[in-house]
Amino acid sequence: MYATVTTQNHQLKQIRRRELIRAGTTVEQMVRAIADMIVTGQMQPGDKLDEISLAARFDVSRTPVREALRELGAMGLVDREPNRSAVVTTVTETYLHSMFEAMAELEAICARLSAERMTVDERRTLELEHKASMRLVHAGAEEDYAAYNTEFHTRLYRGAHNDHVLEMVTQTRARLAPFRRAQFRLPGRLARSYEEHGRIVIAIMRADGTAAAQAAYLHVEMVSDASAVFAATGEANARNS
Repeated sequence: MYATVTTQNHQLKQIRRRELIRAGTTVEQMVRAIADMIVTGQMQPGDKLDEISLAARFDVSRTPVREALRELGAMGLVDREPNRSAVVTTVTETYLHSMFEAMAELEAICARLSAERMTVDERRTLELEHKASMRLVHAGAEEDYAAYNTEFHTRLYRGAHNDHVLEMVTQTRARLAPFRRAQFRLPGRLARSYEEHGRIVIAIMRADGTAAAQAAYLHVEMVSDASAVFAATGEANARNS
């Protein structure tokens, strides 16, 4: 019986490893999983992130764990000093708001430039994919919609046809990615996000840069308000710990 259990455990580990590989690189999967746990409060500010424990948890060596922790540090979610264990940092509402404020301005610029510069094919693709995403909303497919949401915004950034703006907005989005994903756990958020995207798409199809910028800015403001729910919980827990 022991041999059977051992074999089953080994098989489960192999399956999980294959799932990680199918879903993306091991480092990317770990970054996303740990970031989500931090944002949703499953990991609290001050919690230690031990390399050995994380390597065992994800069934990997310590090398990709170190890389994942480095990326989490770049996001501002993890603090790691030389010769010390990494710890979960406190993301305050004030700091999160400042990042979203910058993001709103950058996205407004991208939307305005996209309305002015997108090619006919780019506009058509944006519109078609937006309409297709409605099925994800109806299905309540949070993970799939989150992936589509990233693609939607990437199209706006590239549609601006400005490499410098693309670089700045991509870097800022990377730091906010866990919070932007977390918003879709809130009731009704998928439908509201779809409606907000719709306003941006309509303005871009009409080549109305002013309306596109305003719609994009308001969209990010809504995302900021939704995401702040998780930051507020984490900050309260940090004060009470």
